Amino acid sequence: MSTKTAVSPSEFELVSGLEIHVQLNTKSKIFSSDSAYFGAKPNEHISPVSLALPGALPKLNKEVVAKAVRMGLALNCTINQVNYFDRKNYFYADLPKGYQITQDNKPICQNGFINVTLSNGEEKRIGINRIHLEEDAGKSLHDQNDKYSYVDLNRAGVPLIEIVTEPDIRSSEEASLLLTEIRKLVRHLDVSDGNMEEGSLRCDANISIREQGTVEFGTRCEVKNLNSIRNVRRAMDFEYGRQKEVILAGGKIMQSTLTFDADHGTTAPMRSKEEANDYRYFPDPDLAPVHISDEWLAQMKFDMPALPQEISKKLVTDFGVSDSEATMLSDDHDLYSYFNEALPFVNNKKSLVNWLTGSVRALLNEQEIGIADFKVIPEQLADVINMVDDKQITQQIALQQLLPELFKAPADNVMALAAKLNLLIVENNDELSAFVDEVLLKYQAQVGAYRKGKKGVLGLFVGEVMKLAKGKANPLKINELLQEKLK
Repeated sequence: MSTKTAVSPSEFELVSGLEIHVQLNTKSKIFSSDSAYFGAKPNEHISPVSLALPGALPKLNKEVVAKAVRMGLALNCTINQVNYFDRKNYFYADLPKGYQITQDNKPICQNGFINVTLSNGEEKRIGINRIHLEEDAGKSLHDQNDKYSYVDLNRAGVPLIEIVTEPDIRSSEEASLLLTEIRKLVRHLDVSDGNMEEGSLRCDANISIREQGTVEFGTRCEVKNLNSIRNVRRAMDFEYGRQKEVILAGGKIMQSTLTFDADHGTTAPMRSKEEANDYRYFPDPDLAPVHISDEWLAQMKFDMPALPQEISKKLVTDFGVSDSEATMLSDDHDLYSYFNEALPFVNNKKSLVNWLTGSVRALLNEQEIGIADFKVIPEQLADVINMVDDKQITQQIALQQLLPELFKAPADNVMALAAKLNLLIVENNDELSAFVDEVLLKYQAQVGAYRKGKKGVLGLFVGEVMKLAKGKANPLKINELLQEKLK
């Protein structure tokens, strides 16, 4: 009787691909004029089309096609200029038609890729199998009543793209980096708000394991509806461990659909995994094939903005900023837009970068707001930065006194406001000299220490003079006066 050598736990590798559902931020739904706005009262945004009433026919929203193409171009996909919709047949209480309109054989985008940079500096390419268009289902509510489940159909018909990757993912780190990049792209391209908490970005993870060095795929399990990047990592790590334990114990992995319990960090079976033939796909007879003309595609390519990685490289080249500063600006679409609006008005472009990635960012974090909610308009911030650079006001007073006043009166002229509040640096050498004398007289022991070589106490003297001048003095001028008097 032959025996099989036990497989070492280290000889397994994770194999995963993601199905990422992105809710598009169009004003109306994919096949009707109903509002796609999130947050309305239950069943407020519905119509005969959303309710699937007899005789109601779908009509395609053109903006949905444009947003899908934009995402396909960003992910290096081939755009299928002729594509069509299919019916995917399955029944849920929140899917009134009994089928979902989606794309099967001929999706709008195919055969793309995205690169992610791992923590060890290695670049990993992950293939994009397809991007297809589809409609979202409604929402079943099971906690509103002890006896009944309620259905809210506001979400029914909200446009989605589903981004399906190749099974190229080999770690939870790669998966989280991929999702981070996708979220960054959908926001940058104004395709979606990418808010995972509200369901605008959702992810299903197909997970299997196999022995190192083999090319055959293992039996996969699909973990559904992961609603945070952290939970994708946790679900993937748990499922890798679970499947490894099953195989090492001599068991077999059963293909199934799983749910993830975020409280306990575990997966659990929902049902056996459906196959494609269970859905009985066939072309939707109510919707004509989508034709994307050469002219329209060329226009969409022309209108594509620079992508975050390109922006980052340009910032490093053009402005001499660090890689981390460039990434900070390019990753935040709103921050980069603010930067571009302020750029024509600022004298020193590097100063603008320093403020936005330093002082302003800290201020935003403190107030728990984004740059879009910052009440100081870009031109005004540029005026503040120019005044600091020109030694008309100190940075400390600008941050602690001038900016808070601009929050209250955002329409005010910055220089006029600073003068009105008596915040400008006063170039009164006699007064400043008197302040310096007062400080040196007060700190005679430290003066002696300075003259014996302890130069670090100079900062103490500058700070004390600034206090007497109520912050309205040029630190460089104070430094000059101090060094003259300390000779």
